[in-house]
Amino acid sequence: MKTQRFSTMVETLNNLRERGYTVDFNLKSTCLECPQLHMELKPEEFEIDEVHRFEGASNPDDNSVVYAVSSDKGVKGVLVDAYGVYADAVTSEMARKLRR
Repeated sequence: MKTQRFSTMVETLNNLRERGYTVDFNLKSTCLECPQLHMELKPEEFEIDEVHRFEGASNPDDNSVVYAVSSDKGVKGVLVDAYGVYADAVTSEMARKLRR
């Protein structure tokens, strides 16, 4: 897993896109959804290649995480999600996959 640190989320997303992580994923309770490709990936169908966490400067509850995701289906993309108070509810299988 890459350990390079970025100072902003925009910088992180731009770097990931330059490296081929071009698809945007949405987090569902049981899978990752890619609306633009009409695809859903179950936990066993994707890998988390990198995780980048960001904390809000003015509010500790304003936290987010960027995941670099790849699949053996030839898809690479990003998932941006809140964590902490606003984190979405997911199945235990999805939580294990996303936990780092």
